[in-house]
Amino acid sequence: MSEYSVLHRANTRGSQDHGWLKVNHTFSFANYYNPNRMHFGVLRVLNDDSIAGGKGFGTHPHDNMEIITIPLEGALAHKDNMGNGTIIRKGDIQVMSAGTGITHSEFNSNEDHAVKVLQIWLFPNKKNVTPRYDQLSLQNIKVKNEFYQILSPNQNDQGVWIHQNSWFSMAEFDTHKEVNYRLNLTSNGIYIFVIEGQISVGKESLEKRDGFGIWNTENINISALKGTKILLMEVPMSV
Repeated sequence: MSEYSVLHRANTRGSQDHGWLKVNHTFSFANYYNPNRMHFGVLRVLNDDSIAGGKGFGTHPHDNMEIITIPLEGALAHKDNMGNGTIIRKGDIQVMSAGTGITHSEFNSNEDHAVKVLQIWLFPNKKNVTPRYDQLSLQNIKVKNEFYQILSPNQNDQGVWIHQNSWFSMAEFDTHKEVNYRLNLTSNGIYIFVIEGQISVGKESLEKRDGFGIWNTENINISALKGTKILLMEVPMSV
């Protein structure tokens, strides 16, 4: 089995500064278009957002997309047309299956400092499902120096679930920690996003906000070169 990979350095992302919103796009989105960066398998959007105090996204629609939000700093207020009105904070994960259609808004719930958040979109494996929303605190499932699952296709598994054969894991590794990740489905690929720190994967060294996609493999080895926080997304490669 010949392994393939793609590397996206942090400083090669599409950057937009809207004043109240500063965003880095790993993949083509809004005003950023790069034909070589449309998606990684079913992973369509990976936005690294910073939203100014009191600002946010007004009510807008989505359909037929699995949307995952992971706050890295601060808190985000969410409202939708299903009657949900919640605050998602650092240490939480939120998921929406947009399905037949959903409208929602997202605003920084603090007036005096920015909220930093990852917004991730995946193509679903079922279209026109009934829209749904879920939110979970990760504080009770996080562990040190190993991957812990935060998302899967299975309702009864640890973490939230989505309509796609995808598994997301997070990890916080001490310096020099080495771990192996084995794929749930060997037909899937892995996209690693370094939130903080520095790691090596094979011959590649990755630093803060770098992204690295690998496919056609059964497992990968990761070494933390210094204290590191990672988001690992295992996703189908066929859209």
